[in-house]
Amino acid sequence: MMPTSAYVRIVESTLLCDDWSQLRRTELELRGPDGRWTRQTRETYDRGNGATILLYEPDALTVLLVRQFRYPAFVNGHPDGMLLEAPAGLLDGDAPEQAIRREAEEETGVRVGAVTPLFELFMSPGSVTERVAFFAAPYRAGDRVSAGGGVADEGEQIEVVELSLAAALAAVERGQIVDGKTIILLQWAAAALASAPSAPAREAASPAPEAPRC
Repeated sequence: MMPTSAYVRIVESTLLCDDWSQLRRTELELRGPDGRWTRQTRETYDRGNGATILLYEPDALTVLLVRQFRYPAFVNGHPDGMLLEAPAGLLDGDAPEQAIRREAEEETGVRVGAVTPLFELFMSPGSVTERVAFFAAPYRAGDRVSAGGGVADEGEQIEVVELSLAAALAAVERGQIVDGKTIILLQWAAAALASAPSAPAREAASPAPEAPRC
């Protein structure tokens, strides 16, 4: 069912491709501030909604990320397409929290306990319909139930990378972490976790982080 609005009239929507996701071309009329209607054409890419999570160790202030090949990034100028990211995935019909628990365990091997819902964001609203639910959750060494690495049958080849929060933030500044959702989660962590009263003492006691390979 098409959405309705006093400011938008859907004239015609044509399905151009229905493979891994749906690509549609839509003719619409948009009402301007002066009350006049103008005809516009839009293409939307619908792959479903998703979820992502930042796994953090609260005492050591480390975060658990994953490295995997992303062809769209590779073809658009990334040197090797191997991106450092927070675990994420499509909902595939599940509720966001259920989906991100599944994805986190498949990718990192960590069985997630209590989670904190953060916000839901449209990551590329100019053309992609996907809305992403953001979560954060603590992890401990004992929460690992497998090596992770993704689902082999789905072609996933995922490397689990544990970094200090300081090293991850430095990698953002150096342009080594370039994934949008991951940077948003790390910025949330910098404000919500690193500002805790005991954080400065932990940082002072920690050795200088090594630069991650990205």
